Amino acid sequence: MVQVNTTQAGNGNSKDLPVVLVLRPPPVLKMFEDRFAERFRILKAYNSGLPLDRFLASSPQAQSATALLCYGGIAMTDGIPISGEILRQLPSLKIVVSTSTGVNYIDVSECRRLGISVVNAGDSVSEDVADMAVGLFIDVLRKISAADRYVRKGCWAASQDFPLGYKLRDKRVGIIGLGNIGTRVAKRLEAFGCKISYNSRKKKDSISYHFYNDLCELAAESDALIICCNLNDQTRHMIDGKVMYALGKHGVIVNVGRGEIVNEKEMIECLVRGEIGGAGLEAFEDEPNVPQELLGMENVVLSPHNGIFTVESLESLCEVTIGNLEAFFTQKPLLSEIMEDW
Repeated sequence: MVQVNTTQAGNGNSKDLPVVLVLRPPPVLKMFEDRFAERFRILKAYNSGLPLDRFLASSPQAQSATALLCYGGIAMTDGIPISGEILRQLPSLKIVVSTSTGVNYIDVSECRRLGISVVNAGDSVSEDVADMAVGLFIDVLRKISAADRYVRKGCWAASQDFPLGYKLRDKRVGIIGLGNIGTRVAKRLEAFGCKISYNSRKKKDSISYHFYNDLCELAAESDALIICCNLNDQTRHMIDGKVMYALGKHGVIVNVGRGEIVNEKEMIECLVRGEIGGAGLEAFEDEPNVPQELLGMENVVLSPHNGIFTVESLESLCEVTIGNLEAFFTQKPLLSEIMEDW
């Protein structure tokens, strides 16, 4: 029988607490482990010393676990894809709790087939990711990061020229994915005097922004595209050379979604040829590896996919994650269940 470390629950008996299986610890568990330990017995597969497949097959605790806590990771090297193969090794599983917004690393279709609920971070990190999107956009337009380098390198003191930036007001911004994050980006940019339009899976009747079903049409009528949608088979590489060409030579791409939504190779080619004006990138196709070509571009701002990582957002994420687990174990409505195919 496999023995594995579990968290201890304060002065109580941890054996009386519901079991939550964790394949690899998400940041929110690392930061708030005491809070989780007060409520759940954490079954730490990563401390077993066994290959994952062997652990799942030989551990009675894993075989009887009904809840799985997981994380997509800043890069997939940080997390473990929740594939159909893993799901089928957990015969008692009833819920997968993701501490990230995106669930592209989870086989949601297989979960549905097996009757397993899937929940994500919900709205807990939307404000922070929206802030990051706006920050990247302003940085690209006003060349804030480039100006910082200019000063630090002594270029200002040497009276070297610095290129002009662009004002934010009156910019036409096309938001791709008008969900929790996209809506907040739109509200923030409206306050700056930007003109908002959007593309989403379907038109939202309650929204006054102009809807474009065709991405190239949206790009042609925009000065910038801000990507806030989820990654799935339909959105993978949907921002390609055709869309960028429609966006134009002064257009800006901001991506706070997933790296694979953008055809990175074609984006680099467009940047090199001057077919788009710049990019603010929070996500990349092969994280944490960033293409070398992007590192030397002054019109590109890079961020290590850390849009959700603020003190406040991780606190909120902890509450949502624990809330979903408690709702599941007490048979109450889940807080952020994925109801549609992503």
